[in-house]
Amino acid sequence: MQAADSYFVDFRDVWLAYNDELLAQNHFAVEAIDLQIRQGEFIAIVGPSGCGKSTFMKLATGLKMPSMGKILIDGQGVTGPLKISGMAFQAPSLLPWRTTVDNVLLPLEIVEPHRSQFKAKRKEYEARARALLQKVGLGGYEDKFPWQLSGGMQQRASICRALIHEPKMLLLDEPFGALDAFTREELWCILRDLQAEQKFNVILVTHDLRESVFLADTVYVMSKSPGRFVVKRDIELPRPRDLEITYTKEFTDIVHELRGHIGALRKAGAPIQQ
Repeated sequence: MQAADSYFVDFRDVWLAYNDELLAQNHFAVEAIDLQIRQGEFIAIVGPSGCGKSTFMKLATGLKMPSMGKILIDGQGVTGPLKISGMAFQAPSLLPWRTTVDNVLLPLEIVEPHRSQFKAKRKEYEARARALLQKVGLGGYEDKFPWQLSGGMQQRASICRALIHEPKMLLLDEPFGALDAFTREELWCILRDLQAEQKFNVILVTHDLRESVFLADTVYVMSKSPGRFVVKRDIELPRPRDLEITYTKEFTDIVHELRGHIGALRKAGAPIQQ
């Protein structure tokens, strides 16, 4: 058992109601969240629509404060938006008037300590952005505008933007949900390689069970609202994983097991307990 202070993310009995009125009615969006994530761990969160997965993400980034309980990230209590995290969503939301490389540089223009050094270090930062874009297969597209890129290319640029300030934690909310199957699998492999190389923590929210099993060390299943974690499934498939593993019985058995849990939650009137 790991010492409590050695967890990178530590949720201790966290409950969230979205306002005081809902709190007074004991109407919570998420409840009784206990979650401990080790340094460098990749977790995925799955569950029925509306179960509180995105609410959990807001708590993990410090965009929402819990109504009850405590959240520690990298040994510090969370009191506001975290500078050590990067985020990417289903919609890439690149600024159409900025080139790909300038979109990727945006966090360095906003987040301290980079902001105050941006003009002086512009060349160094731009070289870092171009190297990252090369890594995700966007070499040659650095100076194109978002409207000149496919959806998959835009999402690659969005992931680069989330990683440019070298965060300790990457939060991904359905990042590949709008992409075709082939592009999605390409991006799984890109994310797998970046995380293996840089060892940042990842919290991935997804509806795609294959995606969760392929990428994560641990998959958590969330109950219907109010969301709580009801299943923790360690994924003991060896790393590095390649796409061939997704056709093995071992892999598909885990996917079916998780699908069974979510099917049971959809039918059940109340959350199942561990």
